[in-house]
Amino acid sequence: MLEWLGAQADRFSRLSTRHPLSVDLAAGALMLAGSFYGLSTQGRLGRGSVLFGAALLVPLALRRRWPAFTFGLVLVVGFLQWLLSVPQFADAALLVALFCVAEASASLVVIAAVCAVEAGAIAATVSWVVVDPLKIWVGLSALAVAAAGSGVVVRQRRALLESLRERAARLEAERDRQGELAAGAERARIAREMHDIVAHNLTVMIALADGAGYAMAGAPEQARPAIERISATGREALLEMRRLLGVLHEGPGEEPMAPQPSLARLDELLRRVEAAGIPVSVSVSGDPTSLSEGMQLTLFRVAQEALTNTLKHAVNPTRASLALTIAAGGTVALEVRDDGASLVTAAAGAPSAAGRGLAGTGRGLAGMRERAAAYHGTLEAGPAPEGGWRVALSLSG
Repeated sequence: MLEWLGAQADRFSRLSTRHPLSVDLAAGALMLAGSFYGLSTQGRLGRGSVLFGAALLVPLALRRRWPAFTFGLVLVVGFLQWLLSVPQFADAALLVALFCVAEASASLVVIAAVCAVEAGAIAATVSWVVVDPLKIWVGLSALAVAAAGSGVVVRQRRALLESLRERAARLEAERDRQGELAAGAERARIAREMHDIVAHNLTVMIALADGAGYAMAGAPEQARPAIERISATGREALLEMRRLLGVLHEGPGEEPMAPQPSLARLDELLRRVEAAGIPVSVSVSGDPTSLSEGMQLTLFRVAQEALTNTLKHAVNPTRASLALTIAAGGTVALEVRDDGASLVTAAAGAPSAAGRGLAGTGRGLAGMRERAAAYHGTLEAGPAPEGGWRVALSLSG
């Protein structure tokens, strides 16, 4: 029963929000009809009672826009009715106006309104009630307190919802800002790493050019391989430089960089993961040494981040797998899987994207996506259909 009443109240609230004037007019008409019916059954329906009933309910059309003014009008009409006419059901307009004041006004205004209604209840009891005036006064006072209390509760609930909306908006903006900062920091790191690769290629080119220059004088035929190597290295350096310019959105930091890893150090990474207690099965198809240094660095960093997430965020992982496929056309696919659940959903026994994403700062996934974008690739990270977590990277040469 309570659930049904709550659902009907929510439905009425939504209807009132969409069509406020229509709802107010319909409610006023019903109250006026009920008031006139009650007066007619008691033989007290006359011109004065009809005028006062209408005068009590008409100001309620202004209650949403000017609640305090509406309450004042209804209060004045009620006072005149007390002096000149008889009580009727339309007097409930005072409770409606009191509710609106409590819903929209400050505490002092609400207290003043409650006192005014309480004074009216005392005056009505003294003038109009002959039998059990104390019980009638207590009932009227309880209705006034209930109307004011309901309005205060609605106002506090509305303020709470508004504060929650503002907090959610601030948190969303902060999350976006943190994501942008993380992406910028990762782009700067990628740029620094690729800068070292380009510098290495240029150094090789200079050394080859010096050797070719010396060979040109005595053995021109020996200079040809060096020149060809200079051309190939230059093209590779130019490609890496273009990628560097694509990801470098801010100046490089002063952080000292260690020698950049390649796929040759993949075994070392896997040994560290296995030393932490998670065996890793490896499958490599194709020749990793045929890839450029920048692409090898990207593959290594993504594998490193994916396996690190397994160590940090997976619950009870027993194994992991790494599959690297290098196609003849230069397309590269890397897939890292584990069978661990996420921190958030471990109790439920199923991993989720939100679980791994919220367990940390989210910078790891952002960094992997930035690295994939530098090679016009794609990265997918999420729960695997058979359970566990899956990170899949696809790059084009």
